[in-house]
This record gives sequence, structure tokens and C-alpha cells, in this order.
Amino acid sequence: MPSDFVFEEMMRLFAAFGFEVDNKGGTSGSRLALINSEKGLSYNMHRLHPDNAIKMYVMRQVLEFMVENGFIEKEK
Repeated sequence: MPSDFVFEEMMRLFAAFGFEVDNKGGTSGSRLALINSEKGLSYNMHRLHPDNAIKMYVMRQVLEFMVENGFIEKEK
């Protein structure tokens, strides 16, 4: 897992699997939902500030989400 993965790369990763960004309304602040309407899935996260690098615990959560929902296979 990369330690220098940034927010924009995370957005591209989700987009590659058919997710679209929903800003959760005008009062959502940094919260957003990534929605895959075709599969009926969503993933909630925060826009990063001030640091743009994704934290390792978030990387693990995203990996688990992607594996559990069949988007990627985890190495054995």
C-alpha cells in the first residue's frame, strides 16, 4: 500500500469503479459520499485538509471495502 497516495488519486480510483461524488448538501463541510448507483453502494469519507496524503488506516478501510464488494482481489 502506498504511503504517498493523495486525495485526487483516491477520487480517480473510485471513479474507475463507477463511483460518483455526492457532496452531501451545502452544509456538509468536508464530508462527501462516493456513490455507485449501478451496484447500490456508497462509501463516505472526508476531503483532506491541510495534508493531502491519505492516512494508512483509510487506505486499509478502502482496500477492505473494495475487496468485500468484489472490485479487487486481495493478494494471498
